[in-house]
Amino acid sequence: MGAIMITLDEVTSKDGTTITYHRLGDGPGLVLVHGVMQTGHSNIELARALAAVFTCYVPDRRGRGRSGPYGPGYGLQREVEDLDALLDATGAQHVVGVSSGAVVALRTAIARPALRTVVAFEPPLDLGGTYPAGWVDRFDREMAAGRIPAALVTGMLATRLGPSFFNVMPRAVLELLTAMMLKNQEKAATGGEPTYRELAPSLHYDAQLVAETTADLDVYRSVEAEVLLLGGTKSPAHLKAVLTALEGVLPRTRRVDMAGLDHSATSNAAMRGKPEQVAAEIRRFITNP
Repeated sequence: MGAIMITLDEVTSKDGTTITYHRLGDGPGLVLVHGVMQTGHSNIELARALAAVFTCYVPDRRGRGRSGPYGPGYGLQREVEDLDALLDATGAQHVVGVSSGAVVALRTAIARPALRTVVAFEPPLDLGGTYPAGWVDRFDREMAAGRIPAALVTGMLATRLGPSFFNVMPRAVLELLTAMMLKNQEKAATGGEPTYRELAPSLHYDAQLVAETTADLDVYRSVEAEVLLLGGTKSPAHLKAVLTALEGVLPRTRRVDMAGLDHSATSNAAMRGKPEQVAAEIRRFITNP
């Protein structure tokens, strides 16, 4: 197989913010919306695995990567407007959303009934107070003080996306291990892979998106698109519970739990992802919804 050509382009969102995206592949248009602590590059291997079948558009969400800033009016509506602008510009009718990006994809499907398919990978909806309140204030104080390892520990404990041993270890040890991880990752980072230190500020904004989803489960009853609810058998129980809840309200949906995979499944291989396995499920669903 020859090298896949990747081009860089941009679109202007409703409020004037520039959203930059990569394009690769050939076929029906498919937008991949990344999740928490990611940029578009974080899912570029997933896009490569899909590029033989789809024209993949891989944006950096606002405030991340090459795209414009969050802006004073940031929230879920701004993210929906960003994705809507990209769909208008490309004519794509299929969307894959990862984590918080899956929330954006599902809400865009409500506003855009013509969207044909959505693949929602483990959206972190806040169902019945799933996430603790008040942690963002502590996170912001630690970030402002330059204590990035401490802030990341605060975020990972609150969102329950860290390894299971995080829940039983003293904070001081967790902060030390996180600081070591940051240094090791920065030394090893190559090829545009964003580091956790660079992406740490984005946790504040993804937390804001999740907070906006509290008690809004019924709104997804109006989604007309075919939806694949995708997750991993090793992912946290609260994310599996969201998929189960969405199964009960989405009118046209299928669910797949990928054996042995977790919340990092869509990421590049260097970040413990299994993009080829995820791509196989996406191809299967979109070609036979």
